[in-house]
Amino acid sequence: MTFIDFVIVFVYLVATLTAGIMVRKYVGKVEHFIVAGREMNLYLGIASLAATEFGIITCMYTAQNGYDKGFSGAAPGVLTAIAMFVVGWTGFCIKPMRDAGVMTIPELFEVRFGPRVRWLSGVVIVLGGLLNMGVFLRVGGEFLVVVCGIELQYLVWMMTAMLILVAFYTILGGMLSVLVTDFLQFLVMSVGMLLVTLLILYQVGWSALVDAVTEHHGTGGFNPVTSADAGWPYVIFNGMLALAIVLTWQTNVQRLLSSKDTKTGQRIYMGTSFFFVCRFLLPAVWGIAALAMLTPDQQEGIKETTQLAMPMFLATAVPAGLMGILIAAMLAADMSTDAAYMLTWASVIYNDILAGWRKRRNWTDAFGIFVNRMIIACIGLFLLVFGLWYQPNIPIWDYLTVTGTIYLSSMSVLMIACCYWKGANNWGATGAIFFGAVTPLAYLVMEKMEST
Repeated sequence: MTFIDFVIVFVYLVATLTAGIMVRKYVGKVEHFIVAGREMNLYLGIASLAATEFGIITCMYTAQNGYDKGFSGAAPGVLTAIAMFVVGWTGFCIKPMRDAGVMTIPELFEVRFGPRVRWLSGVVIVLGGLLNMGVFLRVGGEFLVVVCGIELQYLVWMMTAMLILVAFYTILGGMLSVLVTDFLQFLVMSVGMLLVTLLILYQVGWSALVDAVTEHHGTGGFNPVTSADAGWPYVIFNGMLALAIVLTWQTNVQRLLSSKDTKTGQRIYMGTSFFFVCRFLLPAVWGIAALAMLTPDQQEGIKETTQLAMPMFLATAVPAGLMGILIAAMLAADMSTDAAYMLTWASVIYNDILAGWRKRRNWTDAFGIFVNRMIIACIGLFLLVFGLWYQPNIPIWDYLTVTGTIYLSSMSVLMIACCYWKGANNWGATGAIFFGAVTPLAYLVMEKMEST
């Protein structure tokens, strides 16, 4: 990185911190901290949801999908876009959820299934969410040290600095800070992604990308159904996963519940849907460019860590000036994601897991905001320790789908049953939560055992 690159990144970081801190004075109630007082409009909602669901972790696993599967690796993005548009258009599940005026998914379940199901679903959501988010810092740090040409020994310091920066304004302003910074981060992120993609198309060329996919993946690199690494099971699984994510992924739902009314929430889903195609396709192009441009020796060197292919390529392909914009864009993406996710899991802990204590002791808004801030700080500490200790042995996207399934598999079923099935009861809900969580947790444990 050159001096001008550092200046660009520094200006962006100062602007983000300033914007995030300035809104802290408007946080007077817990509702302001968790769902921004339910005053979010359409365009801020679209920008916030798009920024939240694209972090460095997203860029890394989608680029890895492009490197490993070609254009077929973008299939999950297309399926998610379809699911989000259809759900937003029809209001399936999200309309009754927003109409209920709740702040979290488990709070809705209490109305139908009782307080025990609310508490249990909150525990499973936080467990799956924190395990899912646990690799964000490590992967984000790996991207930055490779692209910037920094020694890997500084990975810990990079992770710590990123975490402190994000946690600082999130702890102070909650959802209000997240929304304001999300808008700025969405603009920076979009400009950076488009410029880098145009540079790749200019330097590498579309025909070279197509040739690389054809050479390494054949027709399966263009059609996931015929891909040896994908096929119909891959498409069906990702289609079902996409619907579950749209309905019950708490970071998505929190934007819906922060919207000023139900109609606005539905329009946010519809308006954000196409972004999920871009979210997978543009980084996939970056990964394919790495496949086309890296030497055979370089490709052999990252055979077991293909997520590093894209940042390794960008480190040499992006010129000075644009490198600063790229780093700022990726920091914007990562900061928006980390802030939103920390706030999301903290809100479930406060609103649902601690619901019994809150009601018995009649917590004030001031004390409730203090508790939320302490929870976010504890989550940040957990993420730092977990990110240093845990290294998944499977591709990033596979790890994220497994950890997400810890609660998506049961919460999506419960959501549909809660909204539309009169025969649903708390025994069935409890069983769904338990068995939905056991299988993916068992897989994660066995994946780390040498004997399996």
